[in-house]
Amino acid sequence: MGNEHAHHLENPNATTPPPKIELVSSVPAPPTPDNAEVMTIHVTLPPGSEGNPPHRHTGPAFGFMIKGEMLFELEGEQQRVLKAGESFWEPGGDLIHYQDGNNLPDAETEFVVTMFGVAGQPMLIPVSAEELEERRDRRAPRP
Repeated sequence: MGNEHAHHLENPNATTPPPKIELVSSVPAPPTPDNAEVMTIHVTLPPGSEGNPPHRHTGPAFGFMIKGEMLFELEGEQQRVLKAGESFWEPGGDLIHYQDGNNLPDAETEFVVTMFGVAGQPMLIPVSAEELEERRDRRAPRP
């Protein structure tokens, strides 16, 4: 890990081992809404949960999988399975978030996500069936 991502300072008086720091992900800073509200949420998906219907967020979101598996799909990207220990992000704004369901039929899935949204607006904005149809060509082919 280079100095640009150093998250530990040497402590000459330490009597215990230093913390283990591992960079999980790094992306260029996406645009954030003016007067953004930043929130961190812990999500638990019951076994087999389909998650939320297609939606969007007013700003970017950064997440980390704690346990289980999430079926994750953003507009223009192939759906993928995220597993415990992996991270994810999405730019928010106009982009549709199609899937965030539990990929496991017999176990919970948990993740933590930090979102930068417009203060006073909902965290999740549903997408209508009409808009989904209008933007059908923007969705990646399904496996």
